[in-house]
Amino acid sequence: MGAAVGEGKAVPRYLQIAEDIVQQVRTGVLQPGDQVPSEAEMVERYGVSGGTVRKAMLEIRASGLVDTRHGKGSFVKARPPVRHRSSDRFRRSLRQGGKAAYLAESEQSGATAKVSVIHIGPVDAPEAIAQRLGVEVGTKVLARRRLYFRNGTPVETATSYLPWDVVRDIPELFAENPGDGGIYARLEEHGHVFSEFVETLQARPAAKAEASELALSPGATVVHLLRNALTDTGRVVEVCDTLMAADQFVFEFRIPATD
Repeated sequence: MGAAVGEGKAVPRYLQIAEDIVQQVRTGVLQPGDQVPSEAEMVERYGVSGGTVRKAMLEIRASGLVDTRHGKGSFVKARPPVRHRSSDRFRRSLRQGGKAAYLAESEQSGATAKVSVIHIGPVDAPEAIAQRLGVEVGTKVLARRRLYFRNGTPVETATSYLPWDVVRDIPELFAENPGDGGIYARLEEHGHVFSEFVETLQARPAAKAEASELALSPGATVVHLLRNALTDTGRVVEVCDTLMAADQFVFEFRIPATD
């Protein structure tokens, strides 16, 4: 690979090597399960020092495309194809048809979806969540934490926070399976009719625990999404704190071109 340039400066050799390996993964030269060339092999192939190769491997791991196994080497991840996260996944017709957003979306993309419930129970509302719910910090709320899988691979974690006065009389919201259509269907059945969902997204490197939970390489990119679910009375009855493996999602939004 020849020296690349950007803004008049040569790209460091370790970045060139990292890009070469990443492109081999993305183009299929290196297939899922294949071992990435060892340090000794890269030293010989690229004519560089071991230190340069080690710096390149840090960049390769940060791409989220490989797993490193102690004493064995680095291997290309067998991650499923990217799927779309569409802005119409909260259509009422889907809930009324008995499909929660994640399961409906996965079904449309031909994937096998699974949801593992990690925790359900009362918690003290953290500051950021309390602000969104319009309650005092430390107010008792219900937390529902889930881990989502696609084709057997963890791709997303989500924790829903709901006001206690809203959920206390809806026993299904304390169950692992809240029933057809998910928690939004149960809320609407009890008179909390949704008017809109407001989401904010931020991409950032995964913390160590986050990377472990989503089977990502250290430092891989994740998308942090916070969603407010508003009813037709203007009340936020759920805040969902979601973390997604960035390489698993393409976001699609429909924005009306109207006044």
